[in-house]
Amino acid sequence: MNMKIQTAIKVSAVVLAVVLTTGCATGLQSQVDALNARVDALSSDVARAQSAADAAGATASEARQMSSGAQSTANQALNAANQSQACCDATNEKIDRMFQKGMAK
Repeated sequence: MNMKIQTAIKVSAVVLAVVLTTGCATGLQSQVDALNARVDALSSDVARAQSAADAAGATASEARQMSSGAQSTANQALNAANQSQACCDATNEKIDRMFQKGMAK
C-alpha cells in the first residue's frame, strides 16, 4: 500500500509540474487545489495504515508473550503429572511387595 501511495504522490507532483509549465492559467488554481486535496487524503490514508500496522504488531507481540506463558504453564503441569505418576508407581510397587510378604507368611 505504501508503494501505491508514493506512486500516486509522485504522479500528482508530475502532473502539477506539467500543468505549471504549460502556462495554462484557466482553472490552474482549482487543479492545484484538487491535487493538494488528493495528496492530503493519501497522506491521511498512509497515517491510518501505519497506525493499523503498529496496532497489529503490538497485538502479535502480546499474543506471542501469552503463548510463551501458556507453554511454560503446560510444561510445569506435565512435570507435575510425571512426578505424580512416578509417586503412584512407587506406591503400587510398595503395596505389591507388602501383599506378597503377607501371602508368603
